[in-house]
Amino acid sequence: MAPGSRPWATPLLLLLPVLLPAGCRAGGGCAGEGGPLEPFDALYASGVEAYYGGDFAGAARCLERALRSRRELRDARLRCRRRCRGQVRLKAPGPGPGGDLPFFGSVLRRAGCVRRCEEPRLGAASRHRAAEEVRADFQRRVPYSYLQRAYIQLNKLEEAANAAHTFFMANPEHMEIQQDIENYKTTAGKVSLIDREARQHMEDYSAGVRHYDKEEYELAIDFLERALKGYYSEDEDCQIMCEGPQRFEEHEYLEYKAALYEAIADHYMQVLACKHDCVRELATRSGRISPIENFLPLHYDYLQFAYYRVGDYVKALECAKSYLLFHPDDEDVLENAGYYEGLLEGTMDPDTIKPRKEAKMLLRRHKLESHLLQVAAAGLGYTYTEPNYWNRYGARQDEHSVPSSISSEPEDGPRLSLAKKPMPKPDRELKEGGPLLYSDVKFVYNSQQLNGTQRVLLDNVISEEQCRELHRVASGVMLAGDGYRGKTSPHTPNERFEGATVLKALKYGYEGRVPLKSARLFYDISEKARRIVESYFMLNSTLYFSYTHLVCRTALSGQQEKRNDLSHPIHADNCLLDPEANECWKEPPAYTFRDYSALLYMNADFEGGEFIFTEMDAKTVTASIKPKCGRMISFSSGGENPHGVKAVTKGQRCAVALWFTLDPLYRELERIQADEVIAMLDQEHLGPSEMNINPKDEL
Repeated sequence: MAPGSRPWATPLLLLLPVLLPAGCRAGGGCAGEGGPLEPFDALYASGVEAYYGGDFAGAARCLERALRSRRELRDARLRCRRRCRGQVRLKAPGPGPGGDLPFFGSVLRRAGCVRRCEEPRLGAASRHRAAEEVRADFQRRVPYSYLQRAYIQLNKLEEAANAAHTFFMANPEHMEIQQDIENYKTTAGKVSLIDREARQHMEDYSAGVRHYDKEEYELAIDFLERALKGYYSEDEDCQIMCEGPQRFEEHEYLEYKAALYEAIADHYMQVLACKHDCVRELATRSGRISPIENFLPLHYDYLQFAYYRVGDYVKALECAKSYLLFHPDDEDVLENAGYYEGLLEGTMDPDTIKPRKEAKMLLRRHKLESHLLQVAAAGLGYTYTEPNYWNRYGARQDEHSVPSSISSEPEDGPRLSLAKKPMPKPDRELKEGGPLLYSDVKFVYNSQQLNGTQRVLLDNVISEEQCRELHRVASGVMLAGDGYRGKTSPHTPNERFEGATVLKALKYGYEGRVPLKSARLFYDISEKARRIVESYFMLNSTLYFSYTHLVCRTALSGQQEKRNDLSHPIHADNCLLDPEANECWKEPPAYTFRDYSALLYMNADFEGGEFIFTEMDAKTVTASIKPKCGRMISFSSGGENPHGVKAVTKGQRCAVALWFTLDPLYRELERIQADEVIAMLDQEHLGPSEMNINPKDEL
């Protein structure tokens, strides 16, 4: 596979080389070092090619160099842009004709300075313009998944464990990587897992909050202050990096040749939008799209209380005033600030204590950026909505909770202003009742008939023969504990759980361990289900697979008498259900990116196993559904649809479980790989399964 070709740009993790055409297994390799920096996308291509060619040492070498090249590319650009900022100051335009020449002259000189600085190390700028698919791979840390597999083959378990951990930190939903990490801990003994792409300001923040939770306030202060210093340094870097090429969706109207000031305004507004979003970028964990809300103000909130606890009331007041820059009406911190001022009376004038300079400067700049973006939106004719960057109910977006000792503070003492974050309102209009697309699919119940929101029950999604064929596939490919981190009884000790993914079924089909047509059926019916869900709920954007799992749960004999547990406890699919508070918190470790769920049943010859919806109290049942062949229940994945499964007391209950997302960043990696295998099989004229997956005309 040539480095410049596109097939490798889509990740093909975990597939064995035997699944690829012979041409893809040809030996590759990355060129020797020296001269201008090698493009990271070309090194990545060579690494993937070497991996599938069985050259694991070459794969590891090229992939490591690709990661290093990407880091060095960013460092070189930062260094040159920062240097040229200092060497070439932009001059103010003067009055009258030609008054703009000093300004544009300084712009040209700075551009020349940057190019002269970058070219010796980077070469031509066009060498480092990677495709969007490749940039997405690096954002989701896909190279580390290849690396860990290569290091396993080289018997370098520590390097493999660190690569797996680095990938997992950005892909916590990836079940197989979770199992790999557990295996490393077992086989390699004590392993100190290192996130090789960790952002230091976030690491320091997390460490500071951990020490805070343990009431180790001096250590908490050290780490939180270090986190703030790192944050402002990263903010400067983010601002500088935004000065590169941009592509902003709202600016596609300038496809024609714009006049001078339109073109300048277009590009500058893209840069400005990027800079304005640095607040979100610096608060977002790797691989995620949602930031830790209120991230920067939270530093000052933790610090104001920590400084109070160590007796430094001056710093406590300084940090409280800094926090109030972002939330001037926060009653708790206003009360805290007044309390600190009272403690300082008689020793110094509290009015001399000001908010921190760097916080004031950042907030002033952020407000000016917002103003310019809104002015430009009105003048240039595109839509801009200012996000709420400083939502003060964002603390629960982090995994850390408020220490219980806070509640024991005297009523006239300071408090931390953290509060739980309520379930957000849906960010899209909720619809249902769209076409079912397939003539044989039968509508049964809608949301109203199922006593809920965004619910639908359908029959005849697949035929009796297809159910039987799927069951045969299940018998041949499923392993106990697959998809449940190796736990054979993850939800109840009274049942055995077995599962398999689409990719695993296709692999077994390719190897002849199950009929290939049957393995293809699993792939095709899951796509059929996705199309139906997307159409019925009338979604105006593409619905992507988040996870696809064929799963069977079997009642264990001798363990069913006087049983009072559930096969799967009541839960929601994208938030943490809190029945006591009657809330569902959309935060890690929940799979917050999931938007819709579906369960397609394969059989009815078992006892128990009814699917149930409940209220948020996890007790009040609002609907109960008895599985049978071809029946599918689908629903939105949030706290509006708590659900579970009653105990399977006899026999085996099998279903295809599907979770979907509207965010392409969280597409199921194994599904993408399965798509590649299907494309390969079609090229080899193996053809699709015999099921009809072509939708009829819309009803």
